[in-house]
Amino acid sequence: MESDSTKIPATIRESNDDLAFREQCRRQMARSLESRMKYGFCRVYRPVLDDADVRIFDSTKSYRDWCAANLPAYLGFLPATEE
Repeated sequence: MESDSTKIPATIRESNDDLAFREQCRRQMARSLESRMKYGFCRVYRPVLDDADVRIFDSTKSYRDWCAANLPAYLGFLPATEE
């Protein structure tokens, strides 16, 4: 006798990872909103960006130039390269 999982095409069948992810989502939704807000965000220090309270630029170009000159590449503020 065929099992139910063999009737579902492989492209539609959920993997164990998908099922585990759905179960994790169900557990998280059972938490209170306060808990989800408290643990749902990760505060990370961003070098240079977090070192000043405020920065004001005269134009978007001056902001972009400042980012390219001052920020580490891994933060993702460098100009896009032409491909």
